[in-house]
Amino acid sequence: MSEPLTWREPVQEAWIDYNGHLSEPYYVLVFGHATDNVMDAVGIGPDYRAANDASLYTVEAHVRYLDEVSAGADLEVRSSVIGATGKLLWIWHEMWVDGRLRATEEVLGVHVVGRGSAPFPDDVAALARSLVVDPPEEASGRIRPLGSR
Repeated sequence: MSEPLTWREPVQEAWIDYNGHLSEPYYVLVFGHATDNVMDAVGIGPDYRAANDASLYTVEAHVRYLDEVSAGADLEVRSSVIGATGKLLWIWHEMWVDGRLRATEEVLGVHVVGRGSAPFPDDVAALARSLVVDPPEEASGRIRPLGSR
């Protein structure tokens, strides 16, 4: 089983909202940085993107805000590849602070070359597949009120 990839960065003062906690868009910003880290790990980092007019575009994402994050916190995002196809990468992120899970994000990205989706190069596809781990139970969830079926 592959170990999660780790991204770390501190909460910036400008990211704190009127409630004194990390504001919603900044969870997504930090998860985006963690996605970039995954892209680097599978071989689609900045050099690849520039040389091939290619990238990974998010086609779907689901964030769960589980606990507050305060000013000055050091964020640790643990990322796993939980699925890979010929041109899709399915990523699971967990945001941790002080040993507690604060948020998760599930992202489905498509490989794009130029202006259209395209298969990953063979080496990228092989590396992505080698990193795949089983999705956690929380993956592929849906929004529903507590107590509903």
